[in-house]
Amino acid sequence: MVSRCKPVMQRACAAPVQLAAASSSQQKTKIKRVRFFQFLAPYNSPSCNLFLSAELFASSEDNPSGDCSSPAITAKIAGLYNDSEPPRKTMRRGVLMTLLQQSAMTLPLWIGKPGDKPPPLCGAIPASGDYVAKPGDKVAARVKAVDGDEQWILAEVVSYSHATNKYEVDDIDEEGKERHTLSRRRIIPLPQWKANPETDPEALFQKEQLVLALYPQTTCFYRALIHTPPQRPQDDYSVLFEDTSYTDGYSPPLNVAQRYVVACKEPKKK
Repeated sequence: MVSRCKPVMQRACAAPVQLAAASSSQQKTKIKRVRFFQFLAPYNSPSCNLFLSAELFASSEDNPSGDCSSPAITAKIAGLYNDSEPPRKTMRRGVLMTLLQQSAMTLPLWIGKPGDKPPPLCGAIPASGDYVAKPGDKVAARVKAVDGDEQWILAEVVSYSHATNKYEVDDIDEEGKERHTLSRRRIIPLPQWKANPETDPEALFQKEQLVLALYPQTTCFYRALIHTPPQRPQDDYSVLFEDTSYTDGYSPPLNVAQRYVVACKEPKKK
């Protein structure tokens, strides 16, 4: 398994482009495109990120032809297409980080009728006790790391056995290419809807509540305290990650999307 340590995975806008197999003119074109998107990336707009995803995917091993025009590839860039047939191909980390960001941005907002309560898996509302995640669903999964410690990773459900009450999940970080068989208690389904702070604030985690949150630019969940809940539908959580390198034991505030914040049942550290 590759290292997952905080703090930093390489940002998508800095992802290298393989030019060895391209002709001289293709090399120049790709360099110009990447520099253009590096220029756009700081603006962090949805359209910029989608273009960036397309450019990076065009140069990934998943798409050796560089063609982003087909419906399947367009859907994959938007996070709507799932390659379920083995073997899985390695995706560049920059592309993976961008696709995870797109998945968070496209998570639907729950809009109920007057008097309706938000359903399970809306924001902070957990899944029902008998809920079984479907193949393809993204979950937080507790697995053993190379050093023997346990950690929560972002994973994708492959199957569930009602006979053994266990899931098979794939590590979303394709460089690891690991499949895990885990009991239900080691799986936390991710939210399927964003909660609207303006109409359903009770469906959000509240200030100083202990959670597991996906550390930015990684595929691991870490314990954190809610610093500020979202104030508008498009807002992220602001969280304080537990980090002993800081005098107070917590990192500065970092933004994490609703998609990647789940309940932590472990006690708060004193």
